[in-house]
Amino acid sequence: MSLCIPTSEALKIKVTWTHYMWNLCRLRDEGRTLNNDKSSLTPLSTRLHHTTLAKMAQSRAAMKLDWSKVGTQLGLRGSTATALANFKKRNDDARRRVQVLSEEPTTVDFGHYRSLLKNSAVIDEIEQYFKTFQPKTYDVNKQLKAIESFEQVALKNAEETKTKVEVELRSLEKALNDIEGARPWEEMTVDEITAAAPEIDEYTARLVKKGRWMPPGYLERFPNLSVL
Repeated sequence: MSLCIPTSEALKIKVTWTHYMWNLCRLRDEGRTLNNDKSSLTPLSTRLHHTTLAKMAQSRAAMKLDWSKVGTQLGLRGSTATALANFKKRNDDARRRVQVLSEEPTTVDFGHYRSLLKNSAVIDEIEQYFKTFQPKTYDVNKQLKAIESFEQVALKNAEETKTKVEVELRSLEKALNDIEGARPWEEMTVDEITAAAPEIDEYTARLVKKGRWMPPGYLERFPNLSVL
């Protein structure tokens, strides 16, 4: 897949570039430099950026996105939904900016510039560059493949996380049911206690093997009252 800017967009780039060169020549003719007079230059990089956005929007015209359904279909909430809304706002702003730029004039009156500058040879040179300018074609397959690979990894991680969360939820639901259905402590039998906490039975068996019939600290906490 290659990204090629159409003729109309290429003409806008040529006009923007010509205005940029015109301002540069005018500043030079007046004895000024770019450093002390940047306000009069056309923002070329901004124009090029939005021109590229316009082309990419056209190339994906068949893949229109229904923003109103994205959040509900994907179940987005909280910060994710907010981030999506912010992204939509940036997208709308970029579209409006592209529309404004597309309505600007794309013709250059070189005769007018020649009448303003003493050095008309510079205008001749700029006009020659303007007529021979050709937009470049960029191969974006590498970037698209990287995006697809990232998407596959992200989906795999999401599925793994989903599985772990489901297991954890089942465990928590079981624990909650056990808590809600548990009987009072004084009504439980020894078998029920050991079934709920098998480590108690194992600990008791180890004490018996060592000939210890009382757990450590039991008599200190519950004194023997048989003498009384």
